[in-house]
Amino acid sequence: MCLAVPGIILSISEDDPLMKIGKVSFGGSLRNVNLAYVPEARVNDYVIVHVGFAISILDEKEAARIFDYLDQIHEI
Repeated sequence: MCLAVPGIILSISEDDPLMKIGKVSFGGSLRNVNLAYVPEARVNDYVIVHVGFAISILDEKEAARIFDYLDQIHEI
C-alpha cells in the first residue's frame, strides 16, 4: 500500500517547470519535493506528495480534513 501525504509549500526554486523544486513542510518536517507534475503550484499551496513528487494541489479545507483523518488514525 502506498501513502500520499499533504504538505504546504514554503518556497520554490528554479523557473524551469521540469526542475521546479519546492521546500514543503509536513507538520514541521521539511522536504524538497519535485513540482514538475503541478507546475501551477505556488508558495502556500497544499500539495499531495508521493515518493518525492507533488501529484496534486489541495485547497486548505481539504488539507485540514486529511490532517484530521491522520490524527484519528494516529489515536487508534
